[in-house]
Amino acid sequence: MTVRLYDTQAQALRDFAPLEDGNVTMYVCGPTVQSGPHIGHVRAALSFDLLRRWLAHRFGRVTFVRNVTDIDDKVLANATPTEPWWALAYRMELAFSQAYAAVGILAPTYEPRATASIPQMIELIALLIERGHAYPAPDGSGDVYFDVRSWPAYGALTHQDVDAMEAAADADPRGKRDPHDFALWKAAKDGEPADARWASPWGEGRPGWHIECSAMSRRYLGSRFDIHGGGLDLRFPHHENELAQSTAAGDAFAQYWVHNGLVTVDGQKMSKSLGNFTLAADVLAERDPLVVRYALAAAHYRSSLDVSGRAFDEAEAALDRIRTFLDRVIRVGAAPETAAIPEAFAAALDDDLGVPQGLGVLHETVRAGNAALDEGDSESARRRAAEVVAMADILGVNPLDERWRTRTTGPEAGALDALVRVMIDQRAQARADKDWASADRVRDAIAAAGIVLEDGPEGTHWSVKRG
Repeated sequence: MTVRLYDTQAQALRDFAPLEDGNVTMYVCGPTVQSGPHIGHVRAALSFDLLRRWLAHRFGRVTFVRNVTDIDDKVLANATPTEPWWALAYRMELAFSQAYAAVGILAPTYEPRATASIPQMIELIALLIERGHAYPAPDGSGDVYFDVRSWPAYGALTHQDVDAMEAAADADPRGKRDPHDFALWKAAKDGEPADARWASPWGEGRPGWHIECSAMSRRYLGSRFDIHGGGLDLRFPHHENELAQSTAAGDAFAQYWVHNGLVTVDGQKMSKSLGNFTLAADVLAERDPLVVRYALAAAHYRSSLDVSGRAFDEAEAALDRIRTFLDRVIRVGAAPETAAIPEAFAAALDDDLGVPQGLGVLHETVRAGNAALDEGDSESARRRAAEVVAMADILGVNPLDERWRTRTTGPEAGALDALVRVMIDQRAQARADKDWASADRVRDAIAAAGIVLEDGPEGTHWSVKRG
């Protein structure tokens, strides 16, 4: 068993082995909570949820850290007189958590907020100044910058030359030695809230964006850990700057860099700044959350994903094929038990988390199971169903899982079943009497109500049409 992951820094697939046997350590950049999540945020978080689940299956445990950036220029800009920045940040953090939970994304092992690690950030900035890789602005403003020219390895992640990079636009450039130097500490400005600033050796202010993740990953995972993850759009400048400041401080930092592809709209990156985003809440209000999870997982995590109604329709149809097969198996009394996942599925996920190929194995197993049922081989069907459940559980898309069961329960479900059963019996009697017109009328009435009938050796089964 060899797991391979595409390492952004190496620009190649690399064999993966955790630093600690039985425990993978992973840090993923979480949201900046200035507003609610769009579907691209959910896809990004889901990519690392899938990776986390597979690594846990292969190595036993994953210590998973995902941060929340709750202090930032955008958070301050979106605050109002009636909702201060910290209240807005908390409300939006809850919205992200709810969207993640809705599609079955596992909660992190730790989910630190940036504002809870200010002392660690100040400590790291002071260390960089001591080592000669950072400096306070000479104008006495209180800003502190990372000196990119002092660190020869700057640009190692994205393989860029400093002079070819865009200048850093995250702070006032007047105090910089070089336009590419980036802010580690941002001095408090007139008009900013008094509770959005912290004391430091350089004056009151708040941390720059990049230093937050270096300090939090160090605090929760140590100076060296296995995987740093995030969206493709974070490679530069955010992750490039993280790598530079952490290694300049003497930390080994991440052993692998993993980035997920972006969600696009008509080929253009989905983002709040471009105004072309689809809110996660709107999608989840219109679609079954399991369908959303399947649709966002079906493309390879490193590929771009163009979100469309067609993608959700295809996901719904695929899930219906899985659900229908498992229902058939249960109806013939061959309920699936536990089983090992097929080798072809494991090989697909070992190869840079090949979920699309893994889903191909899953659906091929569904087809084999249905063929076994058609031939009356319930034992073979049961084995195939057990494999399907094992694969679907790994991906978090098992329709038999209690969290995804959306069928109505209680008196209403019993009443509906009784009515449909009466109509099925009427149709069966009409067909036995060769009264084809009556049988067709009953069939059409059932279909008009959104009920799907499936005739098989084990009898007639009904289900509510989805979509």
